[in-house]
Amino acid sequence: MTPSFVEIIRRHIKRSDFRPATKSELARELGIASHDRAEFRRALRQMEQAGELVCGKRSRYAPPSKFEGGKQWLLGTIFFPANEKRRHGFFRPDTDELERPELRHLEGDLFVPGRYTATAMHGDRVAVKLAKKPAPRWHRHVKGRRERIDEDNETLEAQVVEVVERANSRIVGTFQQHGRYAHLLPDHRSLPSVFNLEGALLGARNGDKVIGEFVSWDSPHLPPKSRIVEVIGRPDAPGVDILTVIHRYGLPLSFPEAVVREAEKLPDSVEDGEEIARREDWRDREVFTIDPEDAKDFDDAIFVHEFHPDEGGGWELAVHIADVSHYVAPGSALDKEAKKRGNSVYLADRVLPMLPEKLSNGLCSLKPDVDRLTHAVVMRFDGEARQTSARFVSAVIRSRRRYTYEEAIARLNLSHREIDHLEPEEASLGHHLKRAWELARRLRRKRFEAGALDLDFPEVRAVLDEKGRAVDVKRSEYDESHQLIEEFMLAANEAVARETKNAQVPSIYRVHEDPDPDKLYEFSFQAGGYGYQTGDVTIRAELQKVLRAIRGKPEEHSLKIALLKSLKRAAYSAEPLGHYGLAKLNYTHFTSPIRRYADLVVHRVLRRLVTTRAGGEAGPTPSQGRLAEIAKHISETERVAADAEQETQRMKLIEYLIRVSGEDRGRAFDGVVYDVRPIGAFVELTDLLIKGLIRKDDLPNDRYRFDSARNRLVASYGKFQLAVGHRVKVRVARVDRVRGFVDFVLV
Repeated sequence: MTPSFVEIIRRHIKRSDFRPATKSELARELGIASHDRAEFRRALRQMEQAGELVCGKRSRYAPPSKFEGGKQWLLGTIFFPANEKRRHGFFRPDTDELERPELRHLEGDLFVPGRYTATAMHGDRVAVKLAKKPAPRWHRHVKGRRERIDEDNETLEAQVVEVVERANSRIVGTFQQHGRYAHLLPDHRSLPSVFNLEGALLGARNGDKVIGEFVSWDSPHLPPKSRIVEVIGRPDAPGVDILTVIHRYGLPLSFPEAVVREAEKLPDSVEDGEEIARREDWRDREVFTIDPEDAKDFDDAIFVHEFHPDEGGGWELAVHIADVSHYVAPGSALDKEAKKRGNSVYLADRVLPMLPEKLSNGLCSLKPDVDRLTHAVVMRFDGEARQTSARFVSAVIRSRRRYTYEEAIARLNLSHREIDHLEPEEASLGHHLKRAWELARRLRRKRFEAGALDLDFPEVRAVLDEKGRAVDVKRSEYDESHQLIEEFMLAANEAVARETKNAQVPSIYRVHEDPDPDKLYEFSFQAGGYGYQTGDVTIRAELQKVLRAIRGKPEEHSLKIALLKSLKRAAYSAEPLGHYGLAKLNYTHFTSPIRRYADLVVHRVLRRLVTTRAGGEAGPTPSQGRLAEIAKHISETERVAADAEQETQRMKLIEYLIRVSGEDRGRAFDGVVYDVRPIGAFVELTDLLIKGLIRKDDLPNDRYRFDSARNRLVASYGKFQLAVGHRVKVRVARVDRVRGFVDFVLV
């Protein structure tokens, strides 16, 4: 087989005597014929975009590791802190770059001085060179960044030498025009503060929200250039705020035509026939679902049977999951789009589903009183809630009841005698729920005995009217109805992970690696600021003590968020690395294939494993390497979705706060101080969980000094002080809706 131009170039640049060369020089060195030059240039562009080649000074190409005669060039991503006006950035090397011998002492992100950021923007893939020199005094005090010290005690810095790939092809922001000059002011506070606009303005008016397309950035001394591609609308028009977030995060608003056509070809319902005949029939069993009130995509249903002592006691738990893999074939248009999206996104006013609604809210959703295909995990537990067996089956169900969490907790709070007075079918389901909770309660107790961390807390979500305006808030408590479903889903996910791991088949796992001890000590210091005594928090039992101590306290939410920030972020991996927070050696995501692509992949892996064991034939599943690529991609789409979801919720909660404060200007809110800085005290409202700042300038008349040792503001003449953990009453002073900032004043 004739090697491709990419392979030919790759072999050539790995030679020890290779030196940077122009396109023409490379073509001559490789003997590229004139009629092959176009394909050769395409190969160069492909390798440059992949980061294998860098085009540097005098248009000479070289791999980053060999550029300029062997200087240390690294490939990775640059990040800029928000609101820092590009005074500095941080460079995160690619994982494979860290394997280079000369970088064995490198740890974490590298500091990039502002004068060496060139024309790089937040999120860009860049090539940098390393410089060693003493750290400037102000660098030592940049919050949250430890110095990166080499063996000779000098500071290791990065300097951008090339932007390899732009991360921001689209920029969302505010249109501004002064005379004949037009500008785009980005919403993303980590991007340059202004872009010069060229080309047609598409009727944009001052203050409009617009989408710009990046054009170029030739010099760090001049603003980058952009052109308007879409005018979203006035910032106060209904729906524009959420649309702005959707566009800023690059989320899809519609499905490609090929995906829609493929979905439309699917049946509207499950019909009796060969497919149902080959499945285990659970339609006569009392299977039911528990979901949020506004949910439409019902992924999971449960069934619990308690065995009589004469039968050995214990329980059978069946977790039925929508069989999305039956309808979405690998490589189909539906599959490609689901993989691209990675997951559904649940914004404040809408859901951007991973699959078209015909599947997500229709054919796959486990609605009551209709036949649905499932992939089930059927587990047996002994009297101590130890799992003794698990089997994996293709099934068909007909859900008896759709409970909301509110309905489920209402049933769980009834006694068996009260349940007996309900209608017969409701009474039977009510006793079933109580039976299910008995198993879930034992599973939950065993999990925490094994070292799991209780990181759940109430959620506050804005309630919107038909125009998308925030008119109320809804607080969702993490009660027994939520805990019941969580424990059963955890049990199913763990059983599937154990099965694929023991079978040594390539799969995707949900992993949560052990935390950095230094980060845990930072959390310990924060907890101490609230007056909590902590032991060695690198020991799970000590962390659990802190979590038990803060349960139900006003500061519980703030401290749990602080602990989450101290832990590593859970992600997807092709390696079964275990889950620290859940204290599980084997864990995956299997229970939500309607809204997570990872689960769909795991369904296919498990089905192939079960089918081939039974002597049947099954289609191929991705290789280990391909699964690693998928895991990396969906970990990123998950992060993007989470950020967008949180931003829209905070946006609407602030909108609600503005409304109620405007209606009652003297309205006071309870809050707790969670951090203190020289500028003032940061407060989280106890009921709304909105964070804001009490500025030092807004405190009662006095002079205040910042006591960094005790993390407090102290009045110079009186006894007044504000410290972490203080309960306060505040009212709203100022709100910056664009930046999402809230200022409070003490009442």
